[in-house]
Amino acid sequence: QVQLVESGGGLVQAGGSLRLSCAASGRTFSIYPMGWFRQAPGKERTFVAAITWSGGNTYYADSVKGRFAISRDHGKNTVYLQMTSLKPEDTAVYYCASTGDIYGDITLKGSYDYWGQGTQVTVSS
Repeated sequence: QVQLVESGGGLVQAGGSLRLSCAASGRTFSIYPMGWFRQAPGKERTFVAAITWSGGNTYYADSVKGRFAISRDHGKNTVYLQMTSLKPEDTAVYYCASTGDIYGDITLKGSYDYWGQGTQVTVSS
């Protein structure tokens, strides 16, 4: 059974930084893409960033390009989301996700079959 556990969320002032972590278990983690999504109150869950199994390719939503960076550590079975220059509109619950479909579009939430419980990120103005 695949388990994804996020950590690292919290309250930060605008312009600040946070690093989210997602520890994975129960799957041969290293061969599958991983993604981060977020959901603000009353809104749909949307794509933030994704990374291929090798880490050689990364993808970002336009709203976070240049501010967020996704990375992975195969030895620790962990994927990270480094967030800088945070804005109040980044406030949301952030979820990591794992997909077994290595050929699908990893920017789409429908491509993912396992999700973490989420971690709250709140950016104050």
